[in-house]
Amino acid sequence: MQTSKSMIARRPKTMIPSVWRRTTSSEKKQRERRRGQLQIANVGSTYGRFFRVTTFGESHGGGVGCVVDGVPPKLQISREDLQFELDRRRPGQSRITTPRNEEDSCEILSGVGLDGVTLGTPIAVLVRNKDHKSQDYGEIAVAYRPSHADATYDMKYGVRAIAGGGRSSARETIGRVAAGAIAKKILKQIGNTEILAYVSQVKDVKTSEGGVDHEKFTMEDVEKNIVRCPDDSVAEKMIEAIDEVRVKGDSCGGVVTCIVRNCPRGLGAPVFDKLEADLAKAMMSLPATKGFEIGSGFGGVLEKGSEHNDPFYMDAERGLRTMTNKSGGIQGGISNGEIIEMKIAFKPTSTITRPQNTVNRDGVETELKARGRHDPCVVPRAVPMVESMVALVLIDHLMMQYAQCDLLGREDYSFVRDGNMATLYDAQAREVAATQASKAGMSAKKMQEEYEEN
Repeated sequence: MQTSKSMIARRPKTMIPSVWRRTTSSEKKQRERRRGQLQIANVGSTYGRFFRVTTFGESHGGGVGCVVDGVPPKLQISREDLQFELDRRRPGQSRITTPRNEEDSCEILSGVGLDGVTLGTPIAVLVRNKDHKSQDYGEIAVAYRPSHADATYDMKYGVRAIAGGGRSSARETIGRVAAGAIAKKILKQIGNTEILAYVSQVKDVKTSEGGVDHEKFTMEDVEKNIVRCPDDSVAEKMIEAIDEVRVKGDSCGGVVTCIVRNCPRGLGAPVFDKLEADLAKAMMSLPATKGFEIGSGFGGVLEKGSEHNDPFYMDAERGLRTMTNKSGGIQGGISNGEIIEMKIAFKPTSTITRPQNTVNRDGVETELKARGRHDPCVVPRAVPMVESMVALVLIDHLMMQYAQCDLLGREDYSFVRDGNMATLYDAQAREVAATQASKAGMSAKKMQEEYEEN
């Protein structure tokens, strides 16, 4: 519907759009007429095309969780697999996280048989909320927290879950982490793919360039301190920085770095479905995220093409590789087999106990001193959230790759493909090659060498 200048001139002041104004009866009638014309295909709680994840629940509701559709059958999965990742995400871990004390004990409601094997049907996971204190949110019921989703939820829906922030709470990510645990297990089983994240910056305290060896660091290195930074000396300074703002009732932001080792080659599609585009969307869908970069990121603008290009070379074991990794493991939107490297910036937590100027739902300026239990810095608990979203992106792209490019199988062993790093289709191809080689009376390696010579 278009609005003419004459309509604007005749519009009374009471019809000026406002987040605090009540809807008039005529506007309600207009909305009712439009409602029958609209078809809502997706309302923002479902992610993925082949591996589809829907999360549900509010921070102070009965519980939170997810429904995962598209999980392959016959996968061995247990409650412990999911609980391990949820325990890394849970609140109350240390003094630098929210003191809310939830067990976050998960229940698998469907999709897994009594023998612990997936059935190929939707997997539903539920985590019940137990330690919520809704009485702490009395003032927030009428006053908007600065830089929080309170005001924008009212602008969009005209109603919101006041206690705990509802769906805007980081508690929503429980469903993502549970689904990510399933995706991680599939990726590890198929291609030995590892997804590891760590805190690389808190305020102005950061790890040095090359200070963390992306080829070698482990989850144990990340989990050995409460801030989840594998560099112990830097971790101590990060903890001090968080403590400094915590005791003042304030908060701070930081950066999480995530890497993927043994990522199958060929994931991603040209133009709109580039792998880094989907990674960016997934990362920016997490609460409190404000920035994303991959490979050299924004630093790459300072270099010339001759400095920034990643020269190719032939590796005896893994075929085509790059000498440097400024591209961050993705070229042209498609994974090239190198380590994928990305950074995600998280803003300071918006709910703080220091007094802040704001406006209430009646449009009156006021001062808000929020209560409740909140993280002084979200990045230590964001580490498993980031890993999970990366896993969901990769498993979805792996399934798309198999459906489009490998459904009919491949007979070639082109040097640009990785014969050593297993993927779903490479594993099948090697099995076929081994059978053919056995029948021909030669080793699979010898058969490969003869193919490359010709």
